[in-house]
Amino acid sequence: MMELFDSHTHLESSRYDGERAEVIARAQAAGVTRMLTCGSDVQTSEQSVALAQAHDGIYAAVGIHGHRACSVAQAHDEQGIDAIQCIADLAQQSGVVALGELGLDYHYELSTRQAQRMVLGHQLLLARDLDLPVILHNRESDDDMRTMLTQAPPVRGVLHCFLSDASMAGFALARGLYLGVAGPVTFGKMEQLAAILRQTPLDRLLIETDSPYLAPHPQRGKRNEPAFVVHVAHALAGLLDLPVEELARRTTENACRLLGVEVCAPSVGNP
Repeated sequence: MMELFDSHTHLESSRYDGERAEVIARAQAAGVTRMLTCGSDVQTSEQSVALAQAHDGIYAAVGIHGHRACSVAQAHDEQGIDAIQCIADLAQQSGVVALGELGLDYHYELSTRQAQRMVLGHQLLLARDLDLPVILHNRESDDDMRTMLTQAPPVRGVLHCFLSDASMAGFALARGLYLGVAGPVTFGKMEQLAAILRQTPLDRLLIETDSPYLAPHPQRGKRNEPAFVVHVAHALAGLLDLPVEELARRTTENACRLLGVEVCAPSVGNP
């Protein structure tokens, strides 16, 4: 069986409550031997670390998402610093391999743009200090994301669930970033994304689910889960005219290289 690495999931999500063990087991049965579960604030980052420490093959990213930035930015300065410090402390625990999910989202603007930029800036500096890769969320915010990445110290990382244009792809690749490919690659009318991915070096692509969100076809509309990354793998392999086994191997190697984990798959189950 081919081995897959879901490079972006949210296993701590309450949508898995009461069924989390079964979701993990289904992923493993589908060949998803490794998963990166990403926090979006201090609490979910703590939960992600706990999952990584409880399961072989699960790794954690910790960070504050742009959606949650206002809660940090509007707090008293010391409290805001404390939130970033909590992430810094969590990032040094076992099982943590990246900072994330962090970034900018100008579609919903659940936090002000100013707050999002401030919190992202703190975390980009933290990534430099801890020498960790970053899992970046970028939605309708290309210009500011470019500016922030240009002004920040160089970072390793991935633009997860990449849906921007060719210009943004070129910018990211020139800076050594990876592009994360998620469920939308299986949707219809994604010609721009398909053209970008065909031009992207294979060693700069990762596959992901972003579960429980963005379920791929033929599961679209359902709650997503890591087992469904197999659909992303098949769609991307078809797009690139590669055997799916080769696509799985190469994207797993890419994720392991970015996150600094062993290429050999861990044993299934608890430590």
